[in-house]
Amino acid sequence: MGTMIYRIMTKRVIDSLKGGRVVGLFGPRRSGKTTLLEHIKKEKGGGVLMVHGENLDAAEALSSQRTSVLARFIGDKKYLFIDEAQKIHNIGTNLKLIVDTVPKVSVLVSGSSSFELRNKIGEPLVGRSIYYHLYPFSLEEVKTDVSEMNAKLEELLIYGLYPQVYLEATIDGKKTQLESIRDGYLLRDILELDKVKESTFIFNLLRLIAFQIGHDVSYSELASNLNVNKKTVMRYLDLLEKSYVIFSHSGYSRNLRKEFTKSPRFYFWDNGIRNSLIANYNRLNLRDDVGCLWENFCMAEREKLLANNSISANRYFWRTYDQKEIDLVEERGGKLYAFEFKYSKDNIHVPKDFIKSYPGSEFVVVNKNNYLEYLTGQKVPRRQVAP
Repeated sequence: MGTMIYRIMTKRVIDSLKGGRVVGLFGPRRSGKTTLLEHIKKEKGGGVLMVHGENLDAAEALSSQRTSVLARFIGDKKYLFIDEAQKIHNIGTNLKLIVDTVPKVSVLVSGSSSFELRNKIGEPLVGRSIYYHLYPFSLEEVKTDVSEMNAKLEELLIYGLYPQVYLEATIDGKKTQLESIRDGYLLRDILELDKVKESTFIFNLLRLIAFQIGHDVSYSELASNLNVNKKTVMRYLDLLEKSYVIFSHSGYSRNLRKEFTKSPRFYFWDNGIRNSLIANYNRLNLRDDVGCLWENFCMAEREKLLANNSISANRYFWRTYDQKEIDLVEERGGKLYAFEFKYSKDNIHVPKDFIKSYPGSEFVVVNKNNYLEYLTGQKVPRRQVAP
C-alpha cells in the first residue's frame, strides 16, 4: 500500500498556487485529494499551514470574518491548505478576506462536495479562483508496458481505479475496499446536503442506472419503477452527478431530422463502484454485461484524459430513430471525433448517415487491442475518416 502513483494534476495545481488566488480541488471522496495535498505540502517544505475543515479550532478561526483572527491564524506561512473546506461556515467570505488582506498567501482548498464548496467560494472570489478536478486513478496514470496492462485489464474492468482499491494486493481486499467506499462514503455528501436519512432509494436508483449503461434513460420509466415522481428522479440524478458518482451525455444533433436527442445516457466514474452496487464481481467469461463494462470503462477514461490534460471538448452520443448509433462524439477544435467502444470487435463501420451529415469527422473503434492508444493520450483517432 506504500506505492505512490504520480497524479497528472499535480504540476498544474502547484503552478496555479500564487498569492492572492484560491485554487479549488474537487472530486469524489476517496479519490486521493488529501494525499495530493500532503504531497504538495511536502514539496513546498515548511511554509504550508494545512488544516481540515472538521477541525474545530481551524473552523472557528476560518469562519470568524475578522481579519485580525485570520492573519494571526495564518501567521508567517506562505500557503494555506484546507481539506474538506465546505465544512467551514462562510468559507467563501473568509477566503475573500484572506485574499484581500493577506495577499502573500496562496490558498488551496479541497472538497468532495463540489456543489456546496463551489457555491460557497464562487461568488465571493470571482476572477481570483481556479478549479481542478481529481478523479480516481486514470489509465494514463497507472499505465506501464503493454503486456502488463493487458494482464491487468480484466481486473480494472471489474474492480476499477479508486486508489485504495487499485493498490490493494488481494481480490478479497479490493472487494472490501469497494464496499467500504460504497457504504461509507459514496452518498455522504448527498445525505448531508439533502438531510436524507434513508439511502435505500438512492441505491435503488443507482442500480437501475447500472443496468442501463449505453442506453437512453427515461426519467419517467425510472420514476415508475421507484414509485416516485419524475422531478425526484431528475433531482437525485443531478445530485449524483455533482457528487461524482455518475456523469451523463446528451445526444448530438445538427443536421438530421431523425437524430435522437431527447433522453440522456448515464455512466459511472468507476467500474468498481458500478459492480459493487449490483454485487457482481464475476470474471468476464461468466458475465453477460462485458459490453456495458467496456463502454463505461472507456467513457470514464476519456473523461479523465480530457480533464487531466485540460482538453476542452463537448461530449455526446449519436443516435437516429432507426437505431444507428455511435457511443461517443467529441466536439473540439471545430471538428468531430467519433468513438465506438467494442471489447472484441474491430470491424465496425461508421454509419453512412453520420458520414453524409458530418464530412471530415474522424471515427475509431476502441477495443482490447488498441485501447491504450485512445485512453492514455498516445493517439488521436484516425482509422476511418469520413470523406
